[in-house]
Amino acid sequence: MRSFSLAGSVLALLALDFVNAQSVSHSSRNGRSICTVHPGKTNATDDVPTILKAFKDCGNGGNVIFPAGNTYHINSKLNPVVNDVEIDWKGEWLFSEDLDYWRNDNYHIEFQNHAAGFVLTGDHIRINGYGKGGINGNGQLWYYDERGNATVGATRPGRPMPFVFWNVSDVTVKNFYIVQPQLWSINIMNGTNMVFEDIYVNATSPEAPTGYNWVQNTDGFNTMDTQNIRLTNFIYQGGDDCIAIKPRSYDITIKNVTCVSGNGIAIGSLGQYLEDSSVANVLIDGATIIKGGAQNSIGNGAYIKTWVGELVSGGDRDYESDYQPRGAGWGSVTNMLFSNFEVRGAKSGGVISQNSGDNGTAAGTSNMLVSNVQFVNFTGYLDSRPTTASVSCSTRNPCYNIDYRNYTLYTSSNMSSTGSASCKWTEAGGVHGVNC
Repeated sequence: MRSFSLAGSVLALLALDFVNAQSVSHSSRNGRSICTVHPGKTNATDDVPTILKAFKDCGNGGNVIFPAGNTYHINSKLNPVVNDVEIDWKGEWLFSEDLDYWRNDNYHIEFQNHAAGFVLTGDHIRINGYGKGGINGNGQLWYYDERGNATVGATRPGRPMPFVFWNVSDVTVKNFYIVQPQLWSINIMNGTNMVFEDIYVNATSPEAPTGYNWVQNTDGFNTMDTQNIRLTNFIYQGGDDCIAIKPRSYDITIKNVTCVSGNGIAIGSLGQYLEDSSVANVLIDGATIIKGGAQNSIGNGAYIKTWVGELVSGGDRDYESDYQPRGAGWGSVTNMLFSNFEVRGAKSGGVISQNSGDNGTAAGTSNMLVSNVQFVNFTGYLDSRPTTASVSCSTRNPCYNIDYRNYTLYTSSNMSSTGSASCKWTEAGGVHGVNC
């Protein structure tokens, strides 16, 4: 009997060690299969095969659980395809330090020639991080490797986005974080009917000298080819767009946003390539735009940015869609409402600029038509800037119905001047509420 008990104890210990080593344990509840993912013990262990097994076994009509207190080592790319899945994401996914691997083995994203490390595809997806779980992109390795070197376009090819939604519908993500993203943090491409609540993103580089931006292209929340997206309670600190609404995004509602450093909230990258880049029906309400962070700067409060209407050389910036010429895209940007913004030290407030890519000869040529834009209830101050509102549109498509209402931004924190407004290439009488 003693020998049997000892053997049973040894088997139990071996089983426990196996679970602790790397495995998926299975159970069920209310008719749904449940897969609990147990990570390996070391950084050298790639947990991706185990994660993919869990999604294969329980990603269609089941639950996948990443328990709190665990670190899952993401040493290779993954693209699970799921349907009707609930993901309890209390642990942390940590991307590996192997920069060479990621540069050479990733999912290619044609737009701007970018890359992704983790792509989630499917329908009826529920993700909850419970305020504990999320993704660590190990981005500091990338930031230091490039050190914000603008001569290579701020980023070299192959920096993988840590979380891309591709071809998804009916998605909810709550109480989730992404820290140290390698590139854009959350990127939605081809998504409909999605809800995000209580999301935190932080891209900072403690090794960067004060005032230097080593974290370019670390956008917080991006949309493209999307419809009916809702984001509520979003906090971002980083070095690029806090939020970026990109081509063919429709019916976007964003409320209660805090942006610390970076470039503010953008409707941008429009008309960059020869395609329809329209955006319509965007509401962004309740935003706090703060100068601070490692860069100690913030670009815009809210801005619309389109490219010039002529093709301009791609130069040597190979991350720009394989050397394609840029510009000359078309479409409309309409029904934009930016409301209840508090601005603390940004370089500009509410801005429309349609001259991206101008090589000195193409200013005012944009093929994009901007109309029905409102900047409402803006308060606060800029970073010692005399121009508090700026509209620069197109001779081909003069913008109209641009409305600044209850718009009071001071030129700096200790000044009582509301500065001036700059308006160019707008329809006659097309801008209201500021003296151009």
